[in-house]
Amino acid sequence: MANLLIETNGSVRTFTLNRPEKRNALNDSLVAELKAALIDAESDENLRAIVIRGAGKDFCSGADLESLRKISEASYEENLQDARSLAELFALIRRVKIPVIAAVHGRALAGGCGLATACDLVIATESARFGYPEVKIGFVPAIVMAFLRRNVSEKRAFEIATQGFEFSATEAERLGLVNHAIPDEHFDEGVEKFAAAYENVSRSAVILSKKLLYEMDSLNFGASIEAGAKANAEARMSEDCKKGIANFLDKK
Repeated sequence: MANLLIETNGSVRTFTLNRPEKRNALNDSLVAELKAALIDAESDENLRAIVIRGAGKDFCSGADLESLRKISEASYEENLQDARSLAELFALIRRVKIPVIAAVHGRALAGGCGLATACDLVIATESARFGYPEVKIGFVPAIVMAFLRRNVSEKRAFEIATQGFEFSATEAERLGLVNHAIPDEHFDEGVEKFAAAYENVSRSAVILSKKLLYEMDSLNFGASIEAGAKANAEARMSEDCKKGIANFLDKK
């Protein structure tokens, strides 16, 4: 059975984590397949958005027992290599040009919560549960910390990372970790509608917006303004912008 199912509907490509018997826990194979799928999607100029979701009852429960056993028996260098592999996946999501949307149902815990947090956007069922329980077993939600810290306040990030509690989708929405919590019975329809919104806007403008937003993380205020000016000028030179202006003027 494939660890990752891939389906394309129009301009949206969906990746389904397909280890339902393991609550879609991340392992080396699934992480590698996700990376390859993201890189492949990057080269498809027809795509407007990517959706990541889980098969079965949960989105993703983090690492499986086999992976945890491997961690406990590995050397520091082996663990560092393994950690960097997952870090590469999270960073790759941010580097992919088009929006990556996590569609979360059931539980998104530990690395699974990290996977959702690393995505550009998160849609969840109202019954979904989130959390970083790593500290309960002496572990640290370290790889996702850079993303968590950018999504919520410093004090909330500290609380979430160090107390290990689960929280609801509506609480995650209030904190800024989830864009929208949707009633369970309308979830599939809601995800489809949310992803389809990117069919109605300029692809090149969205790509530039994503690049600029994350580029600003490493810039001071002045440099951010300058980066915005350059992105603005680049957008003006795009075919989408020229056509959009022409259509607007024709209507006037």
